[in-house]
Amino acid sequence: MSEATERPEGTSATPVPSPSVPMFDGVRVVELAQFVFVPVTGALLADWGADVIKIEHPVTGDGYRGLVTQGIGASAGSVNVSWEMANRGKRSVGLDLKTETGREILLDLLRTADVFLTNMLPSSLDRLDLGVDALREVNPSLVYARGHGYGARGPDADKPAYDATAFWARGGLGDTLTPIGLDEPITQRGALGDRNGAVQLAFGIAAALFRKERTGEGSVVDVSLLATAMWMLASDVMSAQQGTFQKARLADPGSRYPAPNPLTASYRCADGRFVSLCFLQPDRYWADLCRAVGRPGLADDPRFVDIRVRAEHKEECMALLDEIFGSRTLAEWREAFADERFPWEPFQAVTEMADDRQVVANGYLGTVADGEVSFVLPTGAVQFDEQPTTLRRAPEHGQHTDEVLQELGYDWDRIVELKLGDVVN
Repeated sequence: MSEATERPEGTSATPVPSPSVPMFDGVRVVELAQFVFVPVTGALLADWGADVIKIEHPVTGDGYRGLVTQGIGASAGSVNVSWEMANRGKRSVGLDLKTETGREILLDLLRTADVFLTNMLPSSLDRLDLGVDALREVNPSLVYARGHGYGARGPDADKPAYDATAFWARGGLGDTLTPIGLDEPITQRGALGDRNGAVQLAFGIAAALFRKERTGEGSVVDVSLLATAMWMLASDVMSAQQGTFQKARLADPGSRYPAPNPLTASYRCADGRFVSLCFLQPDRYWADLCRAVGRPGLADDPRFVDIRVRAEHKEECMALLDEIFGSRTLAEWREAFADERFPWEPFQAVTEMADDRQVVANGYLGTVADGEVSFVLPTGAVQFDEQPTTLRRAPEHGQHTDEVLQELGYDWDRIVELKLGDVVN
């Protein structure tokens, strides 16, 4: 390859804001992945400073670009926020890996990389000769990170999967959370397993990078949607192993009373909204609750004076609390409990989250501003040095192909040749 020539006038890359705390500054991630699970991992790494280069087919790109779900996909407006959420802060290179030249370009890129990130099936990676051993020959210290449906081993390791199948259905979430009495399982919310699995995979990559920094050795990191579901349901998995597992139940008076502590329950307000009490140390908070609801005398009622007698009179206690909470609206209880220190919260709608004072104070929603385009995305749960990440746009299809090829030393004549041969876009 010849040395990179100067970029022609007027083609310089548009500067983008840097992450607030670039924890992964200097880390290069090459991502060969589609849809949500693994691409979200790349987005999280990009949020905190990694240079994430997304490899897409030069013609079709990532299929998620055109997916329409929950009214927020490609046809929902000028900005596909689903795509932005999963691919923010990355660079996109259009590359046909089924050509020998395309594969060689990928290998050139991987020589400069710290992490290879993929959710391609093992059989697809083998056909492209992109398995662990092949890439380690190119870059011995490469962190090889894989997102799976069902794990790296076993008869279903090469089975295609989405979170609705591997996580929600096979992983037990749907069955566990569907109350007894419903005729069919409830449906999961969009990308619920994907985004949770993405956090697990990002954690694994961070640990592998730490090891690489200390020892110079690369690691293979594997996370599956099935294992993510089991981790999320760990309490239920453990109870199943002990023979005490119970599915969710439809709300009815009889289903509430078996619990011995009536101060770990939800109560309906006058307007049909609910509040949740979680007094795992009920005696510590009982008197405060009685005062806050305007019934201080209940603190000394012999039926409810401590955890032991409240358990003996749990039906009476819950009936009384039902009556008390049903006497005011949620807004009135919010005001009454505004300065209280006991653990309670309203059952809040997602449509109310943007105005939640803690969401606002901590920057849990961020605005992406790009010229005249502006939209809001969740910033993510992790913050460093008390700062939320700075959100950046997701790339257009193949937006950075020329830029990345020049970084690898390709001159413009060679880049044009590759474009004419449909190897890159």
